[in-house]
Amino acid sequence: MKSLANALLILCLLAASCEAKGLGRRAPAAISPRRTAPRRDPNEKVFNVLQYGAKPGGKQDSALSFIRAWRAACNYRGTARLLIPMGTFLIGATIFQGPCLGPVPIKVQIAGTLKAVPDPSMYEEDFWILFENINGLLVTGTGTVDGQGNAVWKYNDGGSRFPSSIKFNHVANGIIRQITSVNPMGFHISIVLSQNIRAKHLHITAPATSPNTDGIHISQSSVVKVSRSVISTGDDCVAIIQGSTDVSVKKVTCGPGHGFSVGSLGKYPDEKDVRGVVVTNCTLRNADNGVRIKTWGGSPPSQASNILFQDIIMDNVKRPIIIDQTYGSKSNSPSRVKISDVRYINIRGTSASEVGVDLKCSEAVPCEKLYFSNINLKYYGPKKLPFTSTCTNAKVNYVGNQFPPPCR
Repeated sequence: MKSLANALLILCLLAASCEAKGLGRRAPAAISPRRTAPRRDPNEKVFNVLQYGAKPGGKQDSALSFIRAWRAACNYRGTARLLIPMGTFLIGATIFQGPCLGPVPIKVQIAGTLKAVPDPSMYEEDFWILFENINGLLVTGTGTVDGQGNAVWKYNDGGSRFPSSIKFNHVANGIIRQITSVNPMGFHISIVLSQNIRAKHLHITAPATSPNTDGIHISQSSVVKVSRSVISTGDDCVAIIQGSTDVSVKKVTCGPGHGFSVGSLGKYPDEKDVRGVVVTNCTLRNADNGVRIKTWGGSPPSQASNILFQDIIMDNVKRPIIIDQTYGSKSNSPSRVKISDVRYINIRGTSASEVGVDLKCSEAVPCEKLYFSNINLKYYGPKKLPFTSTCTNAKVNYVGNQFPPPCR
């Protein structure tokens, strides 16, 4: 037995020697390459705000330190990442301004919690954190942006413009993802004069009573995609305002809030048209509105067209489907915003009011090419009332099931 064991050992050593010399080399057929997570660019330089004087603890305003760190990252000609590490940081108005010198995108990683200085008089413009004039931007992380709006909402008289927590202005090819936004003074996220923006995997939260706290507010921007996010707030979950084109909202849960809104439109002169809006595979729960188009009475002329609301679930929504062309104005003059080519397809669930479809269009420019296909809503209100649709100055085509019954 001992001689047999020695012989086997010699054979094994010879085989290993041959393989080491390249003889009989054979790749294992049954073992596939191991999948690993993408590695961070080894050439990437990290600019940690702590290295520029930022103080965690949430007591001292670190805005200038954040801006210094950003300037260093933005002016770096290599791959750059601005890091906001774990911890709580208090900052006032902060501007991250480009253009930047390095390869795109420049990255901003938020791992900690940012708290706003809760004093509206400290903000001269309509933002708390501004990203501006940047081509190629990634804002990511598992951190939280806390506007501390609960300290200032009592001062909102309806005419005040409180700062958005995060604003993109003149940003092209930008992504914001995974961030949690809570209690903004004004809007959570504002996207203005920007192109090719992705907003995804966001958690947006404020009380139902918080004033004018739109979740994502889009204006004069094109190719904006909002997806896979949860929005609970006091105003529109997503608001698509004048000049917005090619906007999609997919797999977003809204509620509480005022729903997915196109508008309001027509409040100001020379507003640009809205077109190419798609809202699909979304859910609304305990919201004041579902899918809504709203324009001001007495407005200047403009248009909203090529709009699709499809595969929407309503759960106890007060006004599931609404067009309101008398919104916000005491003027007796009709709105001159022309609404056309709007499709409502596969919308189902429950309504908290007895009017499931409410179309109040303008007598000056009636709504045209409204298309309803397979609407299945049920009324679950406190009173047993007829469940109805109301239509004024609207030209509607119906296909498939319609409940509430269509206007005739």
